[in-house]
Amino acid sequence: MHTKYKDYQRLPRWMKMEMPKGESYSRMKNTLNHYNLHTICTSGKCPNIGECWNRGTATFMILGEICTRSCKFCGVKTGKPASPDPGEPERVAETIRLMGIRHAVITSVDRDDLSDGGAGIWADTILKVKEQNPGITIEALIPDFDGDPDLIDQVIHTQPEVISHNLETVERLTRKIRTKAKYDRSLQVIRRIASSGIIAKSGIMAGLGETEEEIYQTMDDLIEVGCKIFTIGQYLQPTVEHLPVDRFLEPEKFDKYKEQGLKKGFRFVESHPLVRSSYHADKHVNA
Repeated sequence: MHTKYKDYQRLPRWMKMEMPKGESYSRMKNTLNHYNLHTICTSGKCPNIGECWNRGTATFMILGEICTRSCKFCGVKTGKPASPDPGEPERVAETIRLMGIRHAVITSVDRDDLSDGGAGIWADTILKVKEQNPGITIEALIPDFDGDPDLIDQVIHTQPEVISHNLETVERLTRKIRTKAKYDRSLQVIRRIASSGIIAKSGIMAGLGETEEEIYQTMDDLIEVGCKIFTIGQYLQPTVEHLPVDRFLEPEKFDKYKEQGLKKGFRFVESHPLVRSSYHADKHVNA
């Protein structure tokens, strides 16, 4: 680790993670590199990469690895992305087939530079994955597509089992950490997903300066628009250029959030310091 980064974030004992290793991890890494595919596991610096890759699961990130937005919490590269690769959907589908994956999670960077926000590639990818992998289940973790219902519907019409769109934080902090997204607009995206009959999922990070009451209000807002699955984990600062952690929450606090979320009506609540949006995603298909 470079010297400039080594002291910027001291982790409590419950956030300590082993370095990713193992035969399955190495095979997954080599396969993804061979097919020139990206994952949010690496681009987003996910703490669960070792566990998930050793289980043979990964969250594929389509439309390149450069995002047109520069959210203050996210470790994904930002800038001017290259043109979409028309061969990417086929490569994703083929890689999933070779790996024998039965539940695939697909996400993407934001592509505000494209007239359709990347919805066409999204639809093509899901359809090709289904075509090459009969019986597979899919979670699509989508951007907001600027709230355009026609673009959201392009994904809905491909009928993934779960469609997720993350609020990321409470309403008060949204403008501070999400450069272009809007809290209410994200809620409307989730409402449209839920109204289609597809399982709707969303998640936030804790430790950005929110209050407990604001987290419960966010839960209520999501329940009101039809969200069935809620995830919450500890925010980790990707680099010194990103927002610092306001505080580290103890595991017991996440246990409390899970209990309260289930009482409020979510069918699944994934709540733990190390939880990320796609953690144990295969369990959510039956929500």
